[in-house]
Amino acid sequence: MTSAIAITRQTRLRWATALAALGPGIIVMLADTDAGSIITAAQSGAQWGYRLLLLQLVLIPILFVVQELTVRLGLVTGRGHGELIRQTFGARWAWLSCSTLVLACLGALVSEFSGMAGVGLLFGIPSWLTMLVVVGGMTGMIWTSSYRSVERVAVLFGLFELAFLYVAFRSHPDASAVLEGIRHIPFSDNKYRYLVAANIGAVIMPWMVFFQQSAVVEKGLGPSYLALARRETAVGAVVTQLVMAAVLVAAAATIGTTNPNAPLDTVQQISDTLVPFLGWGVGRAVFAAGMMGAATVAAIVVALTAAWGIGEVAGYRRSLADHPREAPWFYGILTGCLILAGVLVASNAINLVTLSVAVQVLNALLLPVVLGFLYASARKALPAGFRLQGFYAWVVLITIVVTAGFGVFAGVMGIVG
Repeated sequence: MTSAIAITRQTRLRWATALAALGPGIIVMLADTDAGSIITAAQSGAQWGYRLLLLQLVLIPILFVVQELTVRLGLVTGRGHGELIRQTFGARWAWLSCSTLVLACLGALVSEFSGMAGVGLLFGIPSWLTMLVVVGGMTGMIWTSSYRSVERVAVLFGLFELAFLYVAFRSHPDASAVLEGIRHIPFSDNKYRYLVAANIGAVIMPWMVFFQQSAVVEKGLGPSYLALARRETAVGAVVTQLVMAAVLVAAAATIGTTNPNAPLDTVQQISDTLVPFLGWGVGRAVFAAGMMGAATVAAIVVALTAAWGIGEVAGYRRSLADHPREAPWFYGILTGCLILAGVLVASNAINLVTLSVAVQVLNALLLPVVLGFLYASARKALPAGFRLQGFYAWVVLITIVVTAGFGVFAGVMGIVG
């Protein structure tokens, strides 16, 4: 009897430990498939059919390698990404890294809010009203909630992204067309290269590195959670790329097959492309839930990341456990980012699709700085036993150099071409 009770207690302890570690990896991967990523995947499928599908699968292990380094640094050092760079390499390098973060975060926030405004327009809600509700709701939630509460809300909204898996299933893609698209890669075409860069930037984002490292520190997790955090990150990497692939497949099976030159300039056009086989009523509701879930979780993550990242370099208090009076800069910057993005989107002066794809290309162009600091930190800041070294260090270095170099090359050639 005593033995059975001891086993039950050990089981409960293992579950409690697992639940405590869960959160940052799931959120960052759900946020990875944000409104801009969904739009980029839809544009990829519409313009190039299945020719960018293989890239989505190739990016799964790359995404895991990058985020595993991130979570390892956070759990072992107990420092956020910006703070660790400042401590290891100095303030100037930290501000350089932070500048890439701020640029990426502002672009991402505008992209997320544009996606939300587009969903509102599907139902006749003007952009300014959608932004008023979204910005007000997010600000109120963040100012009054703990990190764990914000984390649960983000995961709940993010799970709506799984609706796109159903959309892809109902689109009935042609297997022979999929294989044909994978075999023929038109990399010499600059328009194709531009979308290659956009897809890389849609998966490996600067703010993801900052967020996951800061989030595990915010939760107070240590090295003992590393194995669980790695598994969570691995599952998240697979799920986020399945969602990206699902959107691409759905677009390729519809507009990519029948009219690849048709414009996809608004959320409504993307919705009309993806959902007719579900029925207009149900289809539009499924699409709206997926898009809003993706945009909401990403907006929460991006806003927190900007405030955390600047705080780690500037040195101000930066925790959701602090009252706004105790951390005015943290809450002020967070709120300011939300309001600025909301005002820009409410002005209706932004082309959603063009902006979203351009933001992802910008992410790709920033990869050398972001991944360079990540690799250098893993080599220098970690203690023995956790430090990146040996054969795996070479594997990571090659992965980072190839990914960043490929992203920059494709982006530059796509822009100048």
